[in-house]
Amino acid sequence: MKTTSYSINGTKEGEMELPLVFSTPFRAELIHKAFTNLNSHKFQPQGRHPTAGMDVVARSNDPPTGQHQSRVAKMKGGGGGRQGQAGGVASVRGGRQAHPPIVDKIIFKKLNKKENRLALCSAIAATASKKLVESRGHKVEGIESFPIVVSNDVESVSKATEMSKVLDSLKLMNDVNRLASRKPRTGKASLRGRSKKVGKSVLFVTKDSTNISKACGAFPGVEARAVKDLSVLDLAPGSDPIRLTVYSKAAIEEIAKLKSTHLELMVKVQ
Repeated sequence: MKTTSYSINGTKEGEMELPLVFSTPFRAELIHKAFTNLNSHKFQPQGRHPTAGMDVVARSNDPPTGQHQSRVAKMKGGGGGRQGQAGGVASVRGGRQAHPPIVDKIIFKKLNKKENRLALCSAIAATASKKLVESRGHKVEGIESFPIVVSNDVESVSKATEMSKVLDSLKLMNDVNRLASRKPRTGKASLRGRSKKVGKSVLFVTKDSTNISKACGAFPGVEARAVKDLSVLDLAPGSDPIRLTVYSKAAIEEIAKLKSTHLELMVKVQ
């Protein structure tokens, strides 16, 4: 399998052979499972105070019958405030939660190593499909070949002005501008600090992402990852395959070193 490589100016440099990883079959269900399980690793356990909502002086009638009133516990007091109001139970205002979250709940979902590696290889291979990239909503007009491979000069880009020229040359700016039309959200989301939701645009996969990460920070949705840090979380955000990805030549060489059981079987078949 071959693809066209480009310079950071957008000119064609020639063709290069892609490693065997890009021949991995597309497994949407496995990518979804890997994303779900890996995404749970960043969740934080939460719970409630054991006596939350019950730290009140509320008693029901004793005996609770024959008083011509509801049997729910009522607040005690000498007048005013919440005297006479129901309290201390789950069905009343200011009461406890019926089934509160507990810290003992298992939220860390494990994933087999072979499954994780196969899902990653499948996600990498899917970046070579223009149809899958378009199905996620990316703007790919004018881009001729997938996956997009550029020279190693892209790894030395460290300024936003330089990155802007690279995005224009590779015809990726249309996808970046796609996120500019998102409107801020109102209501509870805004009150809780979630008024803006930034989507995902181009992902640069390089051997070393130290410099290029600084340049990508000025553009919404544009990110950079080193091959050693690459995950299904980066390639399929929201478990929706597959993200518009740009590889450097050095990154392709590193990807060729990935080891997986299915790749060994594919070599034997060939």
